[in-house]
Amino acid sequence: MKIALITLCDQGAHIVSQLHAALPEASCFVHEIVAAKWEGERFKRVVALTEQIFNQFDGLVYVAPCGAAVRSIAGKLAHKKKDPAVVVVDVGGRHAISLLSGHEGGANDLALSVSNIIGAEPVISTTSEAARNIIVGLGCRKDTAADKLVTAICDALHRVNLAPEHVRLLATAEIKQHEPGLREAAERLGLPLRIISNDEIGNCPKHFQETPAARRNVDLPAVAEPAALLAGRRTSLLLHKTKYEGITVAIAKENCPSLALDQGTR
Repeated sequence: MKIALITLCDQGAHIVSQLHAALPEASCFVHEIVAAKWEGERFKRVVALTEQIFNQFDGLVYVAPCGAAVRSIAGKLAHKKKDPAVVVVDVGGRHAISLLSGHEGGANDLALSVSNIIGAEPVISTTSEAARNIIVGLGCRKDTAADKLVTAICDALHRVNLAPEHVRLLATAEIKQHEPGLREAAERLGLPLRIISNDEIGNCPKHFQETPAARRNVDLPAVAEPAALLAGRRTSLLLHKTKYEGITVAIAKENCPSLALDQGTR
């Protein structure tokens, strides 16, 4: 995607800088009041800037108040299959909101990518994604093949009588984010891969089984269970850590009243 990173203040410029380090091809736009140390093309009014660049990029990431982004794109929308993906990040870097063109335009994926880079919580309201409430946490040895991961995931889901269609996210620890097998497995299953920071796992407030091997090998108390628990809201474990050859899988459910699903069918 051709991405624009836009912010109005110094706090936002710090986040834009983080994003740009991971997305070097992205273009940065910073308000003229932002300190000179932050790089980016300067602008005076975000509404005028958006008018100028709206159709030049595949994705717009505003590190700004949600209202500022809404006012900026108002009147410029054409069609969900034509408009760019729009994501809004608060200047505290807490949430990455898929605001526009979520499914068709790629904003859901962009929000997840932004979240993985800065350690934010992705906020996705598209019905097809939000109605799913199952998260699969994964740990694996280095260079584990995607075939083995997909087989392990499907077997673990079968153990709790769940279909892959109920899964919203795969999740793993930051230390495993560059494993090609994990990313390929997610692509094959058509699922986003959420990255949970090592700090979050180390400070996870929820109960999970600690894994001596994880502590020994990656200096974390565990991977699969805390990743599954931390990747969603109001989570509880349906399947505790289950071991396969070089792989651990745990399954968590988001316990939201409106997300009742018939999980007895496969």
